Amino acid sequence: MAADASVWVFAPSPLLTVTVERSPEASEVHLHVGGQGYWLARLIRAFGLRVVVSASFGGETGRVLESLLAAEGFEVRSIKAAGSNGAYVHDRRSGERVEVAEMCPAPLARHEIDDLYGASLVAGLDASVCVLGGPPNPSVVAADIYRRLAGDLRANGKTVVADLSDTLAEAVLDGGVSILKMSEDQLPGSDRRRGVPGLVEAMKRLAAAGAESVVISRGDQPALALLDGRLVEARGPRLAPVDDTGRCDSLTAGMAAALAEGKDLDDALRLGVAAGSLNVTRRGLGSGRREDTERLAQRVELFEVNDP
Repeated sequence: MAADASVWVFAPSPLLTVTVERSPEASEVHLHVGGQGYWLARLIRAFGLRVVVSASFGGETGRVLESLLAAEGFEVRSIKAAGSNGAYVHDRRSGERVEVAEMCPAPLARHEIDDLYGASLVAGLDASVCVLGGPPNPSVVAADIYRRLAGDLRANGKTVVADLSDTLAEAVLDGGVSILKMSEDQLPGSDRRRGVPGLVEAMKRLAAAGAESVVISRGDQPALALLDGRLVEARGPRLAPVDDTGRCDSLTAGMAAALAEGKDLDDALRLGVAAGSLNVTRRGLGSGRREDTERLAQRVELFEVNDP
């Protein structure tokens, strides 16, 4: 690992997750930090890199989240918000996720957004790689903060990895992004119905709109990527899933970690696919051991794809 490798993750409003699990003796209640940005940061740190997270905290849920993050030893560039962070309660005693209750996060006010932007920009400029994760609800922050962050960081020579969709993806494309990762189901139905040719056309449009490279995850199917103009298919081992929820975020985290250590795009994609494949065999999002992921990455094969 490069001695100065570090990753900054934008997690504008983390979630408090409450999960009820069954144990041999009685039910157990677990409190954890949740949200895409946190899950990305968690796995990147599990790879042994220094991770800095920018986030906002408010209300009772915010106070709990700050305590949980401090207990985990995360470096957080935080701002105080008047409204509360979001939360949800899931019951998993049946073996499936059953949603019991959900509280949406409060939108950030204008001055809170200004504070979050300043803290985020400074932290991103100090990092080797910058990762933009989405908010739990589109109302938390306006898409413009993503456009500005992507544009300002790229203008200052930073590698920016974004795992976003819809208006937020459009915003980072306007600003310019090094790698845009999306899942197949986030693309227009007209592209998905055409299979690989449709996905390739979608990647080309995204590249023309402002992404240097594009990666499309496809569940348990091989990922597709347009890496600096090269069409590539990444085939990882076929593994029976225990929980398929964190596959896509793990792919993004693996790529960001590899790039922060100076690996090329091909090796970053291999590590990302391995991280996503291994994560589905575990319970717990954004988890996994680095040594296992690196060994599995040796089994990920990249194939050039002929342009349809």
